[in-house]
Amino acid sequence: MSIEAKFRKLGTDNAPGQEVRQQAGGVEGLLRGGVLEGRPVDFSHGDVDAHEPTPGAFDLFAAGVAAGGAQAYTEYRGDIGIRELLAPRLAAFTGAPVDARDGLILTPGTQGALFLAVASTVARGDKVAIVQPDYFANRKLVEFFEGEMLPVRLDYQTAGDTRAGLDLAGLEEAFKAGAKVFLFSNPNNPAGVVYSAEEIAQIAALAGKYGATVIVDQLYSRLLYPGAAYTHLRAQAIDAENVVTIMGPSKTESLSGYRLGVAFGSKSVIARMEKLQAIVSLRAPGYSQAVLRGWFDEPAGWMEDRIAQHQAIRDDLLSVLRGCEGVFARTPQAGSYLFLRLPRLAVDPADFVKVLRLQAGVVVTPGTEFSPHTADSVRLNFSQDHAAAVAAAERIVALVDRYRA
Repeated sequence: MSIEAKFRKLGTDNAPGQEVRQQAGGVEGLLRGGVLEGRPVDFSHGDVDAHEPTPGAFDLFAAGVAAGGAQAYTEYRGDIGIRELLAPRLAAFTGAPVDARDGLILTPGTQGALFLAVASTVARGDKVAIVQPDYFANRKLVEFFEGEMLPVRLDYQTAGDTRAGLDLAGLEEAFKAGAKVFLFSNPNNPAGVVYSAEEIAQIAALAGKYGATVIVDQLYSRLLYPGAAYTHLRAQAIDAENVVTIMGPSKTESLSGYRLGVAFGSKSVIARMEKLQAIVSLRAPGYSQAVLRGWFDEPAGWMEDRIAQHQAIRDDLLSVLRGCEGVFARTPQAGSYLFLRLPRLAVDPADFVKVLRLQAGVVVTPGTEFSPHTADSVRLNFSQDHAAAVAAAERIVALVDRYRA
């Protein structure tokens, strides 16, 4: 693959927070009616101003700054004191031991962790099983490192309320075809569904049977709504050297500006990740690392309140959107994403995304970012100001009705 072709596959126009790059042209002749007034809402990413960071985060950051060089120039895999503090917390949360010294690395955001993990396990020509739909960077990273993707469908629309809908037979076929890495997010981004205990157990069993490495992105595993049960892959019967778990405080805890992530599990993969981080970014931001001292140590009741706030927004958005004929949205079990399937419209879904921005002041992420077969869907990050999000959903409905085929 030429360098030009490689970077053509890394389009960023529809990436979260990149709405300024979105080209709204080409739809002028398709527009119907006028502009709908209302506060602009960017559903491509969460609004950290609407949901404040965890209490004391800035004080911890300031303490890191005050520590000076000792905090600024940590080991490439992160400050050992912070890793030793986090390891038992992460072990208690995920149900399996975490080796602070050799099995844990701090990274520049979970995106950084994902890049390092894929780069440390995928070489040119390697076969990689990925879920469709799933986080948009998964596909782009596999393509960038010139791996061969073996897609596995997630039938989230008809799986019912107890399963995410992973095609387990399809996953085994991917392993039989030579996939040595399986990459997925749980809870799923964009659909917000949680893999059942049975699905996770089968993933663990198949990975063991075929000797595959599993990289699981658990970024939203703390933002779990009542009634949803979460099973951690690393706590199942899977070889610790065959799994890497990625987490971070950027979303649920509204700490995205500090650019912090963690990866833990396979010692051999973590060692590779450190070597690569040493030439990519050296380390996670030194002063920011200090903020992790407060992670999993929030005040009593804080997480429950944060979950309740998001659940209230989720439920109100679903009430508005499901009142629109032909719209489908499965209730997210976790996280802050809503994957909305649109009815048949008089304009192409990609053009409708532009229409929403032009006529409603609403930015959404096209479904094609997550899978080729979800072109009729859009993703909304509903970690927003509650009233503004609901009003924006009402404008979406109004334009869906305006542009029906």
